[in-house]
Amino acid sequence: MTLYFEEEGAVSLPFNCERLAEEVIETALDELSCPYEAEVTLLLTGNDEIRRLNREFRGIDRETDVLSFPMIVYEVPGDFSFLEECGEAFHPESGELLLGDIAVSKEKILSQAEEFGHSPIREYAFLIAHSVLHLSGYDHVEDKERVLMEDMQKRILEKMNILR
Repeated sequence: MTLYFEEEGAVSLPFNCERLAEEVIETALDELSCPYEAEVTLLLTGNDEIRRLNREFRGIDRETDVLSFPMIVYEVPGDFSFLEECGEAFHPESGELLLGDIAVSKEKILSQAEEFGHSPIREYAFLIAHSVLHLSGYDHVEDKERVLMEDMQKRILEKMNILR
């Protein structure tokens, strides 16, 4: 797995963000039984930049905690079987599956951890797991999808022993 990691802004989180992101992404992909090595880009930023990205790409002019930009459209969430026929789904040199990009607000991690009564590590890991599921075709618009996604997020974090 290749993680392209970038961090900007003055706010810092009290743990190794890159290493934890790698662990969460690997655990999530294992939980999804993804048969490929994957490539993910992760940007840790502040509220101003995430607001700009949210406005630019989603037309929503407000801060958010995480944005996910999948490279692939999945007919069935987490079904990687069709990808062999999609040459553009793989990096031409490494052969890794191009999952997509994630942007996370460090300020939101800290405020939501406090709001929800758990650690910043738990909030960060949750947002990364949540985003990897989005990059793999999952969504939470419908109640049935939301329940499935919440269950998967919980399993991923439990496997890592990152609990509330």
